[in-house]
Amino acid sequence: MLIIPAIDLRAGKCVRLIQGDLKQETIFSDNPVAVAKAWEAKGAKYIHLVDLDGAFAGFPKNLDIIKEITKAVSVPVQVGGGIRSIETIEQILSAGVDRVILGTVAIGNPNLVKEACSHFGEKIVVGIDSKDGLVAIEGWEATVEKTAVELAIEMKELGIERVIFTDTRRDGTLKGPNLESTKELAQEAGIKVIASGGVANLQDLVNLKKLEQYGVEGVVMGKALYTEAIDLEEALRIADGVE
Repeated sequence: MLIIPAIDLRAGKCVRLIQGDLKQETIFSDNPVAVAKAWEAKGAKYIHLVDLDGAFAGFPKNLDIIKEITKAVSVPVQVGGGIRSIETIEQILSAGVDRVILGTVAIGNPNLVKEACSHFGEKIVVGIDSKDGLVAIEGWEATVEKTAVELAIEMKELGIERVIFTDTRRDGTLKGPNLESTKELAQEAGIKVIASGGVANLQDLVNLKKLEQYGVEGVVMGKALYTEAIDLEEALRIADGVE
């Protein structure tokens, strides 16, 4: 199972939010590049970047920092936040990014998802955010009348092979991941799933690892790492099946 440290970018800083609320922001570092290098040094094999400014603006706002991070680390990086056109996808990938995460646009413009998959294959991932059972969009400020499973099935038909699933009620809360919904999504949609949101302790990782058999291949972690509730090196040992 892949452990993916998250770096959320806002105004050039590394921050964490609670349930996506900008009013509940904690700044963890003024130097996101140094943070990325630190996670790599501790053994991270992949890094997750979110352009929070971009998510709310509808277009990338922290591209310069993203470029700096991809140059500073040798591990692959995936990026989401405000990516809503083929041109922007190309721009992000040309910055050295390995995978691009599409969010809101997957609901509003499925044709873009289909076109992106045909051009870029597995480099395109869809982020599915769930709020009280429904898909959340636009920085989690709105929901649509569609479940995460329904959206995942639609995305798979368009060519998507992998989704990142976040229960927004758990994100940044350290209340544990939504194991039931994560398992259900992987099973019913028959798609690779990266879990996100709520991981609080090593037992949560043990529980997620048990879902590998259903198609859960990784987990994005943020607050638990930044608050040192979980040590990344210990997390990696569990993920690799080393007691």
